[in-house]
Amino acid sequence: MTRLLLAAVLAVLVGYGLLEAYPLLSGPSLTIATPANGAAEPNGLVTVSGSIRRVVALTLDGAPILPEQDGSFSSTISLPAGSAILTLTASDRFGRSITKTRTVFVSSSSPLTNN
Repeated sequence: MTRLLLAAVLAVLVGYGLLEAYPLLSGPSLTIATPANGAAEPNGLVTVSGSIRRVVALTLDGAPILPEQDGSFSSTISLPAGSAILTLTASDRFGRSITKTRTVFVSSSSPLTNN
């Protein structure tokens, strides 16, 4: 009877330990909400937004982005006409990182004028 009780307590402790260690073991999380991959942006202004978890550093094409307390982030950048590959990298405190890319197409928006 005591062996069964001891085994049950040990199983509960191991389960709880794994549950608490999961965030440390799983690494950083990065979700990009906008822009969609392959999005067309006619004016060249692109807002990159999303959310992160378990991250201490976030960069967009090498430039740091400061996220909000809840893990959300947003950054608006201006891109020239043509295609651009945006690279977001999130790193955790253990040096693990995750990188995601989005390709954006910017059309030249030069209106025709009649004189």
